Amino acid sequence: MADPSAPSWPRTVTVLAGGIGGSRFIRGLLAALGPGGEVTVIGNTADDMRLYGLHISPDLDTVMYTLGGGIDEEQGWGRSDESFLALEEIRAYLSSSGKVGTLDTWFGLGDRDIGTHLTRTALLEAGATLSEVTEVLCRRWQPGVRLLPMTDDDVQTHIVIEDPAAPDGTRRMHFQEYWVRLHAEAPAAAVDIAGAAASRPAPGVLDAIATADLVVFPPSNPVVSIGAILAVPGIAEAVRATAAPVVGISPVISGAPVRGMADKLLPAVGVDTSAAGIGLHYGARSAGGLLDAFLVDSADADAVDRLTAAGLRCAAVPLWMSDVEATATIARHAVSLVDPAAPVSA
Repeated sequence: MADPSAPSWPRTVTVLAGGIGGSRFIRGLLAALGPGGEVTVIGNTADDMRLYGLHISPDLDTVMYTLGGGIDEEQGWGRSDESFLALEEIRAYLSSSGKVGTLDTWFGLGDRDIGTHLTRTALLEAGATLSEVTEVLCRRWQPGVRLLPMTDDDVQTHIVIEDPAAPDGTRRMHFQEYWVRLHAEAPAAAVDIAGAAASRPAPGVLDAIATADLVVFPPSNPVVSIGAILAVPGIAEAVRATAAPVVGISPVISGAPVRGMADKLLPAVGVDTSAAGIGLHYGARSAGGLLDAFLVDSADADAVDRLTAAGLRCAAVPLWMSDVEATATIARHAVSLVDPAAPVSA
């Protein structure tokens, strides 16, 4: 294991993260850092939604469950040992009556997961902020990181798709409906992080970026995960201003997302679905962008020269997060990009 006490090894790392890819990377990062490392995760909350009267925070929960040992490993989201009796009851009511209010069953909430959402909703309705609620929930799971929502304000990612039947030829929907209900089958015409402009970073977010030894953009969706976090006023500016090096890891290998359907969203913001396209989208801090370095997969080695010419330190290494140790090696490679003295091997 790399020695976190070594001067070249970062002791405090801040990660801007979405759900599955970000969570799995953080698990490897913690293994690479060892017991001396401290990680703060700034989680995307623009995926949050209300359903059945409950406040659901999919990305925060995925980070919490993954790092706390409660995730469904096969799916990468939701609780392990889950049951869906409550959802079956809702469907039975709908089947017998045709319709009950605005209930819908396209979002599969499990019974254990509902316990989390009931707790969150009750605390929010009692006057707690999302930051305060997240801290309370993490006391149970002990994820080994400080988990901060990007904002305590209401921010939602909306996807616009073409709809010839609509008066203006388009239809707007919450990201979760587009992703889960429609399976992103329709190309996204536009992505709107609604409410972001009026939001403020949650307590601790800007300080975590400013005081970190290293800031990381993990292999999360650059449009609706990391992109949503950066849309909160002050966060992108804090990333540009931090004294810490900022490194990103490509979420795309050989022109395809490692997981998810980012290829359906990247064109909507004018970004090519490639490691080079995403690296250039983030841009080099030396040229007004956000990153100092960008790690790409070995299959995308032809992107290294292009990204280097754009001002990014870049290397090509295997990026498949097949297990924790493989992911820890990816994290070490990311550190070595911004600090060549840092050890890559365990």
